[in-house]
Amino acid sequence: MSIEIMRIFIFIINLFFSFSLFAKQIDVCSSCDVKSLKIAIELAKSGDNILLKKGLYNESNIVITKSLTITGENDPIIDGGGLTYIFQVKADSVTISGLNLQNVQTSYSQDLAAIHISRSKYFIISNNTFTNIFFAILVEKSNHGEIFNNTISSSGTHEHNTGNGIHLWHCNNVVVHGNNIKGMRDGIYFEFVSKSKVYNNHSEKNLRYGLHFMFSNENEYYDNTFTNNGAGVAVMFSKYVKIYGNKFDKNWGTASYGLLLKEIYDAEIIDNLFIENTIGINAEGCTRINYKNNTFKGNGWAVKIAGACYLNKFSKNNFISNAFNLSYSGRMNENEFNSNFWDDYSGYDLDKDGIGDVAYRPVKLFSYIVNKTPETIVLLRSLFVDIINFSEKVSPVFTPDDLLDNTPLMKQIK
Repeated sequence: MSIEIMRIFIFIINLFFSFSLFAKQIDVCSSCDVKSLKIAIELAKSGDNILLKKGLYNESNIVITKSLTITGENDPIIDGGGLTYIFQVKADSVTISGLNLQNVQTSYSQDLAAIHISRSKYFIISNNTFTNIFFAILVEKSNHGEIFNNTISSSGTHEHNTGNGIHLWHCNNVVVHGNNIKGMRDGIYFEFVSKSKVYNNHSEKNLRYGLHFMFSNENEYYDNTFTNNGAGVAVMFSKYVKIYGNKFDKNWGTASYGLLLKEIYDAEIIDNLFIENTIGINAEGCTRINYKNNTFKGNGWAVKIAGACYLNKFSKNNFISNAFNLSYSGRMNENEFNSNFWDDYSGYDLDKDGIGDVAYRPVKLFSYIVNKTPETIVLLRSLFVDIINFSEKVSPVFTPDDLLDNTPLMKQIK
């Protein structure tokens, strides 16, 4: 260990012990000496703990400019009165935990939030409940934070007057996990966020997206569930993204999808479930993406390649009971499809090696027709469709001639 690192380590240890030796606890309740959270914050010094006991507190615009830990006991309620922010955090090392925060009004000029964090480091927001709020947690230009085990809900009916559950802007090294989010505009929103992780969250019935991120590089999203949202997840203008172990479920609508990819580069999409979405994955302008070990089941379209997608690889994915396994725009193909399981594969395996002896053509002519004329979808189960698909399979005219899975698997991948 270098001398410089040793000095930093000793400084952190000394700082920790100085806080622990001199930190005090301030109790807040109706029968305590301190009855107001604002007054408790004024009395506190950096490093102190504030314990908010059970009760109803009508307070808003609580500004924190020192390092504090604010903890709720027995689920105390802070009612913002629908006026402005409830908390504004403008200091490092602030923890807010165990509170029930409610009533933050809709604003068309400000992104009012129950907790607004600005230019902070080492913050923790955990185990809180948010109800009837515009934005729940809004974080700007802050780093090295953790947001976990919060329950966020609202009853928004229109995107223009509903805020986001967890909203990060210009942040890095933030971990968001174990949160339940429902009824917001976007469950989780990232913009210009890097080197962060989103995992084990449940995002449901949000008006627009369960998760939405733009211009956000080197992030990981895993083991989340996105169900019954306006659309599941939108990933735009980002690179070096890892998306794995997620469930995209029942995201239905005329323009809905499990996962929207737009201008994404050098990403990994692995071990995800896409179940009963209008479109499992919709990709446009995406390059060098590895799609592996995903399962697409019961979707309208499993995968739609809209255009300008190059050098992508699809391998060891399951395609089961989808109306269309693959939709492709254009007649050129620069992507690879190898060793996937296609439930409608009608080939044979004479050498019993588990790999079909005849290549599989995943793009059907009828899929091409529906893209051009959506109304023709009513013919989906007709004999006419079977005939035109067979004719295109025998002699491709409209679909890419070289778009083949030359090693289709005979059995579903577990």
